Amino acid sequence: MCRLLGYVSLKPESFAQAVGEKLPEFISLSSLHCDGWGVATFDQKSEEPHLTRAPEVAQESLTFQETISTTTTDAALLHLRWATAGLPVNEKNTHPFVSHGYGFAHNGGINPATVLDPLISEKYRNEIQGDTDSERYFYFMLSQIDKFGLVEGVLSAVREIKEKFDFSSINAMLMNESQFITICEYDPSRNPDWAPNDYYDLCYKFNQGDLVVASSGWDQEGWINLPNHHVLVVDRATLHQQVLAL
Repeated sequence: MCRLLGYVSLKPESFAQAVGEKLPEFISLSSLHCDGWGVATFDQKSEEPHLTRAPEVAQESLTFQETISTTTTDAALLHLRWATAGLPVNEKNTHPFVSHGYGFAHNGGINPATVLDPLISEKYRNEIQGDTDSERYFYFMLSQIDKFGLVEGVLSAVREIKEKFDFSSINAMLMNESQFITICEYDPSRNPDWAPNDYYDLCYKFNQGDLVVASSGWDQEGWINLPNHHVLVVDRATLHQQVLAL
């Protein structure tokens, strides 16, 4: 189980500028989600996202603090990992995952971890480096995007997992040079035993210059809830938003 945060902006800004003064509250969630952190940033002039990640506690990591304080960008993903039981804590299993101009982060579990392997196109199958269901979810989604286009490919991938496979949550964020897509799809009955009912909730806030989406567990007063079984699609150039039902 993990925590997700992403933002897009009309001009480059820091995490603190995008998220606001409550950012330290989000980072403090790494005291539980302590199995790794990762940051992917997106420059429309670069073909691939820039990725920094490590299998360590974010709030105790000097590299994390430096990354957060020096990052200035118009698009970024931040992931705090709490590893699924049985999946190793190492860099290859640490989110986000990046490939072919996309960055991806997931919160939840698809069981078993390798169940999507037969559905991943040969183009991507050899790129799998780690052990997680999350990385396979990413490459299955890219396989569907190749078939149907970006938004329809995302919807197709999520709907197929929803209909055919066992999962607790397939909440995820996907970003490329043009779009920021957040998926909210989870089974409320599969919350961790200790967790509040809103554990898998995702919320977003929109200002004139930026849009931020994040997992629950910290103060998000005034943010908009992204309903379960929905996808938020944001155009990076305009910040125009669509909320689509799954």
